[in-house]
This record gives sequence, C-alpha cells and structure tokens, in this order.
Amino acid sequence: MPPRPCPVLSSTFQLYFGHQPPQPTASRPSRFLPEPPSHGGWRSCLCPALHPANPEVGERRTKEREPLISLNTLTLNVKSEKVYTRHGVPISVTGIAQVKIQGQNKEMLAAACQMFLGKTEAEIAHIALETLEGHQRAIMAHMTVEEIYKDRQKFSEQVFKVASSDLVNMGISVVSYTLKDIHDDQDYLHSLGKARTAQVQKDARIGEAEAKRDAGIREAKAKQEKVSAQYLSEIEMAKAQRDYELKKAAYDIEVNTRRAQADLAYQLQVAKTKQQIEEQRVQVQVVERAQQVAVQEQEIARREKELEARVRKPAEAERYKLERLAAAEKSQLIMQAEAEAESVRMRGEAEAFAIGARARAEAEQMAKKAEAFQLYQEAAQLDMLLEKLPQVAEEISGPLTSAKKITLVSSGSGTMGAAKVTGEVLDILSRLPESVERLTGVSISQVRVSREGAVEPNCQIPVARDRVGPAPRRPGGC
Repeated sequence: MPPRPCPVLSSTFQLYFGHQPPQPTASRPSRFLPEPPSHGGWRSCLCPALHPANPEVGERRTKEREPLISLNTLTLNVKSEKVYTRHGVPISVTGIAQVKIQGQNKEMLAAACQMFLGKTEAEIAHIALETLEGHQRAIMAHMTVEEIYKDRQKFSEQVFKVASSDLVNMGISVVSYTLKDIHDDQDYLHSLGKARTAQVQKDARIGEAEAKRDAGIREAKAKQEKVSAQYLSEIEMAKAQRDYELKKAAYDIEVNTRRAQADLAYQLQVAKTKQQIEEQRVQVQVVERAQQVAVQEQEIARREKELEARVRKPAEAERYKLERLAAAEKSQLIMQAEAEAESVRMRGEAEAFAIGARARAEAEQMAKKAEAFQLYQEAAQLDMLLEKLPQVAEEISGPLTSAKKITLVSSGSGTMGAAKVTGEVLDILSRLPESVERLTGVSISQVRVSREGAVEPNCQIPVARDRVGPAPRRPGGC
C-alpha cells in the first residue's frame, strides 16, 4: 500500500512553489511521509519536499532550514479594565485561559502554520490574548453586573464558546477558561454584598427570633401539659370523691326510706282509711250537686220562657217598627234629594238660557256698533274716545287722591301752594288731546261739540248712547 501524502506538506509546497508536489511512491517513502515530532514541544512545519526539477535540492533545503512551531499549552491572564456592562456600570474582570495549537488536527495545524510560522510563543500568546480579551469585553457589554457576579459559569461558558469559534480558525484550541476576579472602583459590588449581608443578617435575626419563639412555645406547651396533668389528676380525685359521696348518699337514702316506711306504715294505713271515707263523702256531695244542677236548669228554662214572653217579643216588634221608619225616612230623603237636583238643573238651564240671550243681545249690539264704526269711521272712534276721556282723567289724577302727604319745593317764582298742584294736573290734562291724536290719528280740537251732544266736523253725526244705528245724512253733507 503506497503511503498517503502529507496535507501540511502539500499546502506548504503549494504556498512556496504554486503547485502540488509530486505524489510519493513506494520506492521513496521517507521523502514524502511526515516526520514525527523530534524536538519535544516543537514540531516541524515542513516534511522533506522535492524540488520539481531536482528532488535532492528540495530535501537539502528542508534539512537546512526547518521552521518549528510550539505545541505547548499557553496560560493567558485575560484582563479587561473598566468595561461598561449592559446597564452602564464600569467593572474590571480577570480571566485565566489555557490555549494551545492543536497538533492532532491536521487542518488546524496547517492553519496555525500559516498564521504563526516563524513566531515565538510570546507572540502567539499575545495574539491569542488580544482575541480573548476582545471577546471577553464583548460578553461583558451584553451582560449586567449581577449576571456576571451571580452566574460566573454562564459568563465563562459564553466567553469560551465565542473565543473557541474564533481561535479555531487560527489553529488554536481553547482548553479552558475560568473567571478569576471581578472588581470595580465605584463600590457597586460592595454595595451588592452589603445588601446580601444585610439580608443574611436579617434572616439570622429572624431565625434566632423564630428559634426563641419556638422554644417559648414548647416551654409553654410543656407547662400547659404539666398543668393539664395536674388538673386531670385533681379531676380524677374529685370524681372518686363524688362517686363515694353519691354512693354513700344512695345508701343513706335507701336506709332512711326503709326506716321511714317502717315508721310511717301505720300513718299510711290511717291516711288510706281517711281517704276512702273522704271519697265516699265526695260522692254523696256529687250526687247532691247533680240534683241541684238539674233544679237550676229547670229554673233557667222557666226564666228564659218568661223573658221571651216579656222582653224579646216586644223588642222584636220595636226593631221592626224602627226598620220600617228608617226605610220610609230613607225614601223621603231620596225623593227630596232628587227634587232638589231637578230644581238645581232647571235653575241652571234658566240661567244658561238667560246668559245665552244676554250674549246674543251683546253680540247683536257689538255687530251694530261695528256697522256704525264701519260707516262713520273717525267720528265713531272719536265718540268712543270722548266716552273714555273722563276715565283716563280719573286714572291720571288717581295717584294724587291716594297720596297722604305732598311736599312742594319752589324757587320763589311763579305760583305756589295748592295752585301749583292744580296747575300741574291741568297741564297734564291739557296734553291729553295731543296724546290721543298721536295714538289714534284723530284730532279732538278740530271737532265742535254742540249743546245737543252731536259732533260736527265737516259733517254732523248725532251721537246716541242708547242705540247704535245709521244716522240720516244731511243734504249736501257727508
């Protein structure tokens, strides 16, 4: 079976020469198979490679310069100073990580050779440390102080997971990661510890108080049980005393009963004899009382018959008489009420007829007045105004008649005293025609009133107050 080609050799050969090396054969296995580690913790990154034109040259070059890479485990002290967490609290975290280049996985070894070929352990550790510190900061920024402080395992697992997925591309495997220390400069963690310490102290005080309470309760229960036992003992003693007293009393009652029975046997017999004699005497009295009752019943029957004949019959006759009188009086009252109702009805009809006749007469009179007003117009209106003028004057002077006292104030010129009041009233009355003219449009001053009571403006119209009707026209008049 021919040996398999070394993948590290193939990738390195292609990196240097730009193409894959020739396939190994069975006749030259030592030139193409990878050599085992021969330098302790270091391993060669190049196998004996053949030059494409002269294999001896490639083998000689490999032996002349053989680069090595460290496979030792590196311990990294990952410090992140004053990193702001999710809630903006700055804290410092220190983690311990164990990393190494994975030599068992050929792909990771090839990647490590490409990344760190020619670099020292310190340089490789610095690169891994920077990568771990960046991931540690990122995880701190996504968590709160309480989450990091209370769940260190979760924080370590997240850093380990994220850093491993990134470092594996460099050929480095994270063996372990542990959160070593958490501290801050703002006493935030100290405050959290104070709160927890206070809670623990409070729980301790509560536990101590509860223990004292339980001890007191148990002590009280023990005392209660002791007192209960004492009382139960006393109760049992009292029960025994009671049973003794009851039995003794029962025995005493029985003895006294027997003694009383013996002492009163004679008296009991005497009493029985007296009782029999009394019973016979009572029976005699009962017979006598029965006879007396029979006699009394006969007397009562006789008196009832006598009462019925002497009192009941006349009373029934009197009751019948009163009933008939009441019925007659009732009929009389009903007839009288009906007569009064009929009289009221007829009186109402008469009054209604009179009111209707009066209303018809007034309506006829109003109709005739309306015809007269329609015919004479202003003259009729003037006639009505002249009828109402005295009432208007009376209403105007009415307040003066009801005045109890009049006080006149004058400046010294003109009339004074009662003449002044009279002048004021006359002045008001003289203005009355002007007010009527403004209200109705009819001028009273243009109308001449004759002695006979007729009004003569441009034409003469007789005024008749007792009838309303058309007046005869004068020749050549209206």
